[in-house]
Amino acid sequence: MRDIAAQLLEWHAAGKDYAVASIIGIGGSAPRPIGAALAVDADGTVIGSISGGCVEGAVYELCRESLRTGEPLRETFGYSDTDAFAVGLTCGGTIQVFVQSVTESNRDAVEKVLRAEGEAVAMVRDLDSGAVMALGTWWTSGAEFDERVVAEARAMLDAGTTAVRTIGCGDALPDGQPAAEVTVFVESHVPPPRMIVFGAIDFAAAVAGIGKFLGYHVTVCDAREVFATRARFPDADEVVVEWPNKYLARTRVDARTVLCVLTHDAKFDVPLLEVALRLPVAFVGAMGSRRTHEDRLQRLRAVGMTNAELARLKSPIGLDLGGRTPQETAVSIAAEIVAVRRGGTGMPLGTYGGPIHRDAIAVPEVTVPDSPDALRLTA
Repeated sequence: MRDIAAQLLEWHAAGKDYAVASIIGIGGSAPRPIGAALAVDADGTVIGSISGGCVEGAVYELCRESLRTGEPLRETFGYSDTDAFAVGLTCGGTIQVFVQSVTESNRDAVEKVLRAEGEAVAMVRDLDSGAVMALGTWWTSGAEFDERVVAEARAMLDAGTTAVRTIGCGDALPDGQPAAEVTVFVESHVPPPRMIVFGAIDFAAAVAGIGKFLGYHVTVCDAREVFATRARFPDADEVVVEWPNKYLARTRVDARTVLCVLTHDAKFDVPLLEVALRLPVAFVGAMGSRRTHEDRLQRLRAVGMTNAELARLKSPIGLDLGGRTPQETAVSIAAEIVAVRRGGTGMPLGTYGGPIHRDAIAVPEVTVPDSPDALRLTA
């Protein structure tokens, strides 16, 4: 819903009732992700999309029905090949849709989520009753839910997870019947993940630009004031003039943060990577030739880095696309970041079978050899 927050807030300001349809589950090649939303107001105006057009007409009617009755609705749409005019997804996937009216009774809780900027916040919706709760790190607003639901939703918010959960909400009954359960859709919204680019070089400007395109909050850091300027990095959210290792040691990072070390200068790289490879971040990559990489490994071992720590380093950074320009190199780096974070292979999709979209998989652990020669032979 946050994707259409600006338009929804205009409806809130005008006191309009509306119904919102959200994707709560997907299967196969679904065109939109979980959480994608479409809304219809009392006048019939539509904003947003949940399928790129395949089933929008049917969902529009569900929204109108929910507005008329005030009741929440659930529907599943899949591929239809029996009738050219049947409602179905042409991509062959399936989507589960939850439709709910937003009126005076729950508008405040919904608005609290829509207005949250730079704060981790979740919307919790009971898929049976339609009750809505807004939840932040330390607060709740709206409908009251069982404490076990709140605890589960808060854990999902901490992880930035959006999904349906069924949670037991009471003790087992005396006759042995199972405890009551509630099924909720928890839609988490967290601040953008961070991309920190070290080294104020021309390649860094291109990486900062593609980082913004991918939705990262981008920081460029370099100790050289003459190079680390806003004019040279207009796409960055912030430009920091500080020794990279000192900045990284004091700044906030998390499991979604990606670090791109583009300095390829040992006096910057080694102390910086000594910090970076011991942080719980999603990606650490470093630019440089294969010879630079081998020298870097020797220097890092000399300061006490272990093979397990060094195995986390993606170097030379980027996928082999054959690019040479800063922009082509930035695409290569971004491609490797996406592949690592989403469990991709980096191979052309046309060269293998299986699903195109899938959940992230564990990246196999790499053993870093004890000598650069061994590394060269096994690369």
